[in-house]
Amino acid sequence: MNFSTQQAVQQNDQQNRQIKLASRPHGKPTAANFEFATAAIPTPNDSQMLLRTLYLSLDPYMRGRMSDAKSYADPLQVGDVMTGGTVAQVVASNVDGFAEGDLVVSNSGWQDYSVSNGEGVVKLDNNMPNPSYGLGVLGMPGFTGYMGLTDIGKPKAGETLVVAAATGPVGATVGQVGKIKELNVIGIAGGKEKCEYAVNELGFDKCLDHYADDFAEQLAAACPNGIDIYYENVGGKVFDAVLPLLNAHARIPVCGLVSQYNATETPEGKDRLGLLMSMILRQRLTVKGFIIFEEYGNHFPEFLQTMGDWVATGKVKTKEHMVDGLEQAPQGFIDMLDGINFGKTVVKIADSA
Repeated sequence: MNFSTQQAVQQNDQQNRQIKLASRPHGKPTAANFEFATAAIPTPNDSQMLLRTLYLSLDPYMRGRMSDAKSYADPLQVGDVMTGGTVAQVVASNVDGFAEGDLVVSNSGWQDYSVSNGEGVVKLDNNMPNPSYGLGVLGMPGFTGYMGLTDIGKPKAGETLVVAAATGPVGATVGQVGKIKELNVIGIAGGKEKCEYAVNELGFDKCLDHYADDFAEQLAAACPNGIDIYYENVGGKVFDAVLPLLNAHARIPVCGLVSQYNATETPEGKDRLGLLMSMILRQRLTVKGFIIFEEYGNHFPEFLQTMGDWVATGKVKTKEHMVDGLEQAPQGFIDMLDGINFGKTVVKIADSA
């Protein structure tokens, strides 16, 4: 199908709004690190399709891309459109297997329109009631939680699982899958409301507020038989409290360290590396970091079928923190890093055609 700009012009006033990296943050990002820009709506070539963004995912990993430190992925350059997963609708397609009107998960970034050759783009059910779930429980965060727990965590019924950021999209998935696997699930979250949600809605056995002055003591009391699996996505003081409670042969999937993403220098205080290495040896711990689509990309269809069934039947629940409008994405991102969000942070950009 040949592309006609008329369709796109009618949909978004002849321009492609974008949010770019204006400068590299030092510590916490601020509004000054982002720049709003407009560009012409791109025209796909004979092997591309034009995508219109409907929903944008905001995730902690984006903070790392804003820095130029060495990591598993190349950093953004100043002036680049901010990276990000999206649910988009195909406006026009010259790519086999994709047609006008299809809903897809893509990596279009913080903008209204993008072009793609189809690589890495996943089709969604055009009739799914909540397409934004493709960025959360049915997308990268849910996939991360599911594979990290089931493959690295290797859960066995009756074991104790501890997961931080318990009401976030990864943590909520980990905890609920843990209950399906018959684990004793202890969540950690920031504040009473989030903890009550984890227990009353998500079915966790307990949830502890990491802001409590006696948090470490509460965690020890909640885990009288120690910790068999700790799903690491936060680090910092939470890991400090977890470390002495880890049982022999405990497993630690590591998918993120949110507490450290804004750090610009080595943390103050005693060097704990020796203690950590000693614990890894003495307790024969398995600690494995992973990047979800690098290690497990071929498992995504299997995950989508399993998790889709669990969501449809109510075995797994999800909560979204919806931000309205592309222009609100920077503040939504800053709030997410500060833990102000409650649930998976998604920016609504446009309605489907």
